Amino acid sequence: MRRIGLRRPASGLSIAAFLPTPAASRQAFPMQIRVLGCSGSIAAGSRTTSFLVGDHVLIDAGTGVGDLTLDELSRIDHILVTHSHLDHVLAIGLLADSVTRRRRAAQRPPIRVHALTATIDALRQHVFNGIIWPDFTRLPDVVNPMLQFSAITVGQVLELGSARIEVLPASHTVPAVGYAVLGAAGAWVFTGDTGPNAALWQRLASLPVATLVIETAFRDDEHALADVSRHLCPSQLAVELAQLTTPTQVYITHIKPGEVDAVMTEVRALSTRHHIQALHTGQVMGLP
Repeated sequence: MRRIGLRRPASGLSIAAFLPTPAASRQAFPMQIRVLGCSGSIAAGSRTTSFLVGDHVLIDAGTGVGDLTLDELSRIDHILVTHSHLDHVLAIGLLADSVTRRRRAAQRPPIRVHALTATIDALRQHVFNGIIWPDFTRLPDVVNPMLQFSAITVGQVLELGSARIEVLPASHTVPAVGYAVLGAAGAWVFTGDTGPNAALWQRLASLPVATLVIETAFRDDEHALADVSRHLCPSQLAVELAQLTTPTQVYITHIKPGEVDAVMTEVRALSTRHHIQALHTGQVMGLP
């Protein structure tokens, strides 16, 4: 695994939630991360997982991508996929379809979709197969496609313009990863969908984690369902967070619509050194 030499600041990383405007946040923080969606499923006001890192990188492509303007969609050059489940990938093909004319007119290169080899295989077989959706790795033509797949491995650090992003291990029902956006003074970490994951905490022990976005998809009375689906419930979250020794700002994601209050009531009752809040669609975080 490639190690990244980053200094841990004395007071941790400054995170700004609900900053006044994207322009103001860019002035205060060189890198911003927008929460486009963070729900475990859909309902009015609930959008599935997607984060916009700067202007050009998406982490996952759930339904929240649909809130971006056409200009914003056209600027996306990279999509980092955690795993193949529909709530994390369904906007990839729609995005490609929306921006084809603009990107082709501007002679822009293909949008690169970074994912595990197993995830790429699943997308080719089950989504971009000409039945569920056209194959945009061959459209508008095979020489100049709109999408290009790029295989990644755990431990790899991707240099995507001004963004440096490390691929982290995850433990889910399908091959999966998380991501760490690396700043000069700390890291913003997204676990992706995961159950208990010892390998993640081993890596985070040597990474200056300033902000952790971690899923807790179910209540404790659904512990068995969390186990079989390789998600977390609050009691499991407590065991996982105990392995992160430095007090950290923690945001909970992937809660099902209508369950936020119930899950967060159980989360707030946990005994923990960390400051924990629910993540919200529309939230903006700054990474110095």
